[in-house]
Amino acid sequence: MNKGQLYVVPTPIGNLKDITERALEVLRSADLILAEDTRTTGKLLRHYDIDRPIRSFHLHNEHRAVDAIVDQINSGLNYALCSDAGTPAISDPGFLLVRACVEADINVCCLPGATAFVPALVVSGLPCDRFIFEGFLPHKKGRQKRLLTILEESSTTVLYESPHRVIKLLEEIVKYECGDRRIVLCREISKLHEEVVRGSVHEVLARFVEKAPRGEFVVVLEGK
Repeated sequence: MNKGQLYVVPTPIGNLKDITERALEVLRSADLILAEDTRTTGKLLRHYDIDRPIRSFHLHNEHRAVDAIVDQINSGLNYALCSDAGTPAISDPGFLLVRACVEADINVCCLPGATAFVPALVVSGLPCDRFIFEGFLPHKKGRQKRLLTILEESSTTVLYESPHRVIKLLEEIVKYECGDRRIVLCREISKLHEEVVRGSVHEVLARFVEKAPRGEFVVVLEGK
């Protein structure tokens, strides 16, 4: 019996039109779609009139679900993996499954597509020939050490931050005497209210203290 494949399928980070024809073909033909949140992916599937079986696959169940999924793909089923938005495994569930499939000699095909940090990096105007992607910083343990390491980097750094912690991040950068660094914060990328905020860390912090930030942010920070 031939093995199936795992398809890693990027989904729109905002505008539902930001999906490739190939991604839609894979979703329409998959034996099962694994979704970080079946409600979120379900809206996308309904928008494109795709009716395929769908199952939850998220941070809280991926460890116990991986072995069974690998067995099913080994039996000949083709699975498509989606996160809520963007490319799975980039600060989202997916790495453990991809690794397990590679170890089981299962073909993994990752389609090109939406990823939030790429458009943010490009529109930032900061050097992007070399950059470091950090994802989300630790909330507590190890946060200070990681941030101090980032501030010593000569390359542009890209990271993700929630609206509840973005002011804290800016205040920490100021505390470590890097308030004059250029920084760009992007939110609602590809959506109706897309916003790009540019300035020094001092300037952006003052703006957000005056008007509370909303939405998930991609933060692009100038290197040392």
